[in-house]
Amino acid sequence: MEHFFSSSKRLGILGGGQLGKMLLSKCRQWDIHTSVLDPSPDAPARLLADHFAVGDLMDYQTVYDFGLEMDVLTIEIENVNVDALVALAQKGVKVYPRPEALSVIQDKIQQKEFYANHNIPTAAFSTWTNKPKWEEINAPCIWKSSRFGYDGYGVKKISNREDWDAVPKVPCLIEDLVEIDREISVIVARSPKGDVKCYEVVEMEFNSKANQVEYVFYPSTLSDAQQQHCQKLAIDVTKALNHVGLLAVELFLDKEGAILVNEVAPRPHNSGHLSIEGAVTSQFEQHLRAILDLPLGDTAFLSPTIMINLVGDIGHSGPVVYENLEELLSIPQAQPHLYGKKETRPMRKMGHITITGENLETLRHQAKTLKQRIRVKT
Repeated sequence: MEHFFSSSKRLGILGGGQLGKMLLSKCRQWDIHTSVLDPSPDAPARLLADHFAVGDLMDYQTVYDFGLEMDVLTIEIENVNVDALVALAQKGVKVYPRPEALSVIQDKIQQKEFYANHNIPTAAFSTWTNKPKWEEINAPCIWKSSRFGYDGYGVKKISNREDWDAVPKVPCLIEDLVEIDREISVIVARSPKGDVKCYEVVEMEFNSKANQVEYVFYPSTLSDAQQQHCQKLAIDVTKALNHVGLLAVELFLDKEGAILVNEVAPRPHNSGHLSIEGAVTSQFEQHLRAILDLPLGDTAFLSPTIMINLVGDIGHSGPVVYENLEELLSIPQAQPHLYGKKETRPMRKMGHITITGENLETLRHQAKTLKQRIRVKT
């Protein structure tokens, strides 16, 4: 793997969304030859890949044929054909994350059972091969589709019968409702030889209606002991999964002071975007370092940092217009990242803004102002 900085080596990426595009920025800097597979001909990663192919990520033959041409294969989205990845690994392609770990993570039921079997603290839950009857659940609770959930989709708080009637009849898990004090994320990286490095804890604030992250900020308000516990849990999870690459571990601090693992993502993650400007090593560079078995980078943050998600306004679907974006450019140390998506729709992630500075409270005030002023419309 030490010879990967060579024109004869190729890195394949399954998925061409904004995560792929940001990962490719570092690949361009390091002159790593890349190929991307995505179902959409307009995927953002088409702009930076050396080779871009259109194809179904869940189709065995499409993924297998694509992967056969690669030296290393990684993902920027979990919903890919794992059987094809298993076959590619058997053929000698280095597939990271490992297919076995990805298979567990893809299915929220398997993921939660994995936590329970490995003594990793998580909210109490029950699993169902199909949607249970209303009489069989204890509302209020949290319903999660077993598969194909993302950005708040496939997750719903159930408060009443009307909420319950609106969720589909699919395999699911029902979680006890946790009284959440703070929502936390820890990004951890692990190399094939087992080297591990954690980023510092960041906190997330969510849009309560869309169940989607609005702000991510550093430093955390948790105590030093709580932060160390969060990092230990993240390391425990990545080692238990025998994961290689970047792993985003989302956690809750509940009202009783317990820290619980919610979910993980085996790739760069929305909660790590602030590392691009805020940390010595961005999460995208760290993922590359991990999957290419290079020395892992310094994860220290350089200053207080806050990230704001830019999402499509409610009631707007069509060609995108960013309203008042020029106001951002008058703010020192503020950086916009637009994802290259041609079409907006309600609550679709279209970009993010990072602000760094000396005082987190000042940054929070600036972030709320920008969130109100910069709109994503048609």
